Amino acid sequence: MVDDEEWRRIRRGLRFGQRFLGTVVGVPRPGAIGIFVDIGLAVGGFVDVLMLPEDAGRWPDEGDVAEFEVWWADDRPQIRLKPVDSRFLRHDFAERRPDWAARIGQSLPEPALGQDPEHRWK
Repeated sequence: MVDDEEWRRIRRGLRFGQRFLGTVVGVPRPGAIGIFVDIGLAVGGFVDVLMLPEDAGRWPDEGDVAEFEVWWADDRPQIRLKPVDSRFLRHDFAERRPDWAARIGQSLPEPALGQDPEHRWK
């Protein structure tokens, strides 16, 4: 676990679409929550259920290694990720996020307390 200062330092270095090779370390409730990913940083990564295929059978399994992109990071010390491999990404991602490609490489904005980009998906 990192302290607030270390998390702010890590977060400032992140960019939308920045890629990490990661290992899936947890799939607590397939089809319901999402997956936890170790991307080699002092904080963990997480892929929300809304980024993954509706069919949980298409989700990566624990131990799978895949490439992920930074999707978001807020005030919580966790990096929200998007799968790069289309097999692990929801089929309609491009339709739901047509502006994604334009954001790649941009700095993450300073988070508002509890701000979460996934609320727009619900």
